[in-house]
Amino acid sequence: MKPVALVTGGSRGIGLAISKQLCENGYNVVFNGVRDEEEVEDVLNTLRSTGADVIYCQGDISSESDRESIMDEVKSHFGKLNVLVNNAGVAPKERQDPLEATEESYERVMSINLKGPYFLTQAVARWMVEQSEERSFSGTIVTIGSISATVVSPKRGEYCISKAGLAMHNKIWAVRLAEYNIPVYELRPGIIKTDMTAGVQEKYDKLIADGLTVQPRWGYPEDVGKAVLSLVQGDFPYSTGQVIMVDGGLTIERL
Repeated sequence: MKPVALVTGGSRGIGLAISKQLCENGYNVVFNGVRDEEEVEDVLNTLRSTGADVIYCQGDISSESDRESIMDEVKSHFGKLNVLVNNAGVAPKERQDPLEATEESYERVMSINLKGPYFLTQAVARWMVEQSEERSFSGTIVTIGSISATVVSPKRGEYCISKAGLAMHNKIWAVRLAEYNIPVYELRPGIIKTDMTAGVQEKYDKLIADGLTVQPRWGYPEDVGKAVLSLVQGDFPYSTGQVIMVDGGLTIERL
């Protein structure tokens, strides 16, 4: 039977690229998002055309009841879960100087970007620990962080803080789940061409042309999807807790 993967925020951008990679390479997939199912019918059809068994679970991962509903649907439909990809996340609705930032924006970003993944991982990890009693079980958890964990964007302070928190989240779960042979990884994308960066494309076009990245191009969602596939299929079996940069060399220190 095919392994099963849950991808949060899996209906667009990076999450959709991850879902596609997994479907095309032998996984059944549960993808999550906040849109109504009617709005993601085209995504469902595309993913199912690969031959994978694919379901959509609507829900806000910052909500405890929604997280429970997602888990219930996965258990009911598949009865198992091998992979969790924590991908769902948001940017601030408005980029604000940290001297002017609001608590409302901070709480929204932190709740979705940090609290949601932490407690969804807790729920999944508990289930994976139960499943690990079966010899044939293989589990992996991957969190999609960001270069913003260490690279400051002053007008997106709450976003940077949330991604820095995910860096510790990765280490905590790697340590806790190691005894069950469940590896945990973090991917940190750089400048990726998605709807989240569409509004600043001109800015980054110029920065990339001026040498922002070692590899002189934008990153694409598929770059992240391929990295996730490599991790979950076991290509790095002795590297739990590690961070994989998918940033075209942006964070390499240079003179």
